[in-house]
Amino acid sequence: MSAGRPADRTSLWLDRSAPVADDELPDAALDVVVVGAGLTGLTTTLLLARAGLRVACVEARYVGAVTTGHTTGKVSLLQGTHLSRIRRHTSASTARTFVDASREGMEWLLRFCDDHGVATQRRAAVTYAATTGELGTVEREHRVAEELGLPVQWRDRLDMPFPHVGATVLADQAQLDAMEVLVALATQVREHGGTIHQGRRVRSVSTSIPGSGDPVAHLDDGHDLTARHVVLATGAPILDRGLHFARLEPQRSYALAFSGGPDLDAMYLSAGSDSRSVRDAPGAVLLVGGSGHVVGRTRSAQAHVEALRSWTASHWRDVTETHAWSAQDYRTPDGLPFVGHLPGGGGRVHVATGYEKWGMATAVVAARAISGDILGSEPSWAGVLHRRLPHPSGVAEVARFNLGVGASLVTGAVRTVREHLPGTGGAAQAHECGVVGVCTHLGGLLRWNDAEDTWDCPLHGSRFTRDGEVLEGPATRPLRRRSPG
Repeated sequence: MSAGRPADRTSLWLDRSAPVADDELPDAALDVVVVGAGLTGLTTTLLLARAGLRVACVEARYVGAVTTGHTTGKVSLLQGTHLSRIRRHTSASTARTFVDASREGMEWLLRFCDDHGVATQRRAAVTYAATTGELGTVEREHRVAEELGLPVQWRDRLDMPFPHVGATVLADQAQLDAMEVLVALATQVREHGGTIHQGRRVRSVSTSIPGSGDPVAHLDDGHDLTARHVVLATGAPILDRGLHFARLEPQRSYALAFSGGPDLDAMYLSAGSDSRSVRDAPGAVLLVGGSGHVVGRTRSAQAHVEALRSWTASHWRDVTETHAWSAQDYRTPDGLPFVGHLPGGGGRVHVATGYEKWGMATAVVAARAISGDILGSEPSWAGVLHRRLPHPSGVAEVARFNLGVGASLVTGAVRTVREHLPGTGGAAQAHECGVVGVCTHLGGLLRWNDAEDTWDCPLHGSRFTRDGEVLEGPATRPLRRRSPG
């Protein structure tokens, strides 16, 4: 049975959306099993079902439970300072290919919305410098965007109440309600013969079954699904082959919705490390996001939420908070997503991850690349996403990611000694919850998230509920329960 949605801390989009119905599990072999019912998973499922393949989408919780249901819903080719980061780690040709792919992904998504009655609002996208210290970063993003063919314009001043000293602006981008998109995709999946199965977690995938080259997805309820291909659209890949989790930095960010907000003509994102994201939504709603950190590596997640509240209150005094939520995204060493084959799967196990908060366009890019690979008709740009050579600066980023993991291992060991003193810290919290505070992925020592009442792993971003059920991978198994006494 599917896990229920939380009564609070839910996103604006999930709160407005009705649940998606389930289908019966297929009793015959499939062409494709897609794992994960976010934007990547459902778009991939639809593209394959439209082509006449037998395809099932399997979701551990419910449609939109993870990143897509918690996004801010921006669809843009100007992505904060993302383009200049990609350009720093790759060639101009590679960066331009990413922009071309993103443009096709954005156009596909907005065309799908128009065709199926999903409301979108056209807005300019703005990357702004909140301080003079951020100005050079925004100027660099502006230059790179121009180099990559985007018609950005520079603004010294914005008609907004928050501090700023300059901005780059790209007209005619879009915003939407992410759950409306997922519901429309789910409807289309069924109309084309695909199926959706919620509340069923894939524990593992076997790829060396005697007498068959087909992979088998093993579900937590004992069912097995055999298919010619398996697609892992799960944020962090749930299989360890290729060590993708070691090349991803999991990041948590926060969002608040307020009633009584202004009508805005643009979507805003600051360039600093402690970012601020601002957009409106239909119904006089103001959305404010940001204040991110690496998963499990902050003393108090609640402090990040309070920082957003305080910032909003200082600029919009007559709004009322209605929703508070968070989302998890994955940062790659060079800024490009990982899309391709998982090692050891014989070309039959596909993976997509590393969208860095820009999944509304990149998820469609990944879905088109993977479905094209399976159907034998890859887009011309797809090879750049999974057959690129590492740039030296990208190698340095991998090292930085894993230095952070190593530091978390050391501090976690120290914390374990300290927190096992009677009545202190996370160990006392774990004892109260009746779980062992050790991640079931690679044994990371978990940190209590005081904003969301969850256990977060500082190594590779797995997250668990208070009583130990998996919320986010790469872990696929719940926390161990403490022995009585």
